[in-house]
Amino acid sequence: MWYIFALLSALFAALTAIFAKVGIKGVNPDVATAIRTVIILLIAWMIVLVRGGAETISTLSKTNWIFISLSGIATGLSWVFYFKALQLGKVSQVAPVDKLSVALVIILSAIFLKEALTIKTVIGALLIIAGTLVLIF
Repeated sequence: MWYIFALLSALFAALTAIFAKVGIKGVNPDVATAIRTVIILLIAWMIVLVRGGAETISTLSKTNWIFISLSGIATGLSWVFYFKALQLGKVSQVAPVDKLSVALVIILSAIFLKEALTIKTVIGALLIIAGTLVLIF
């Protein structure tokens, strides 16, 4: 069942790139990122409130807070750079290069989370890296 959500995530990530490219024409990319963030914030809190997750906030540990916050910082920086790249480049090149993050996640998960690498995972990561290099050069 996880793969259905992953495929939906990919679909909406693709739509994000298309909508963002159209939306940032003549707009400061930092302003566009800030507006996008506010929209996401509202939607995320609506989901929390509707699904009844707010009461679990008090159960978060210090480690949860630290790493969720670091994740938020990384996401924010990713979006700032993504919007700037979209403004300067073609969406058909920027979005796939942005997906180099998939290969980086594979590498970093092996290093920091001690996740096992399979031959399929390594080949997949290498193909993503090769594809990224083809798009850049």
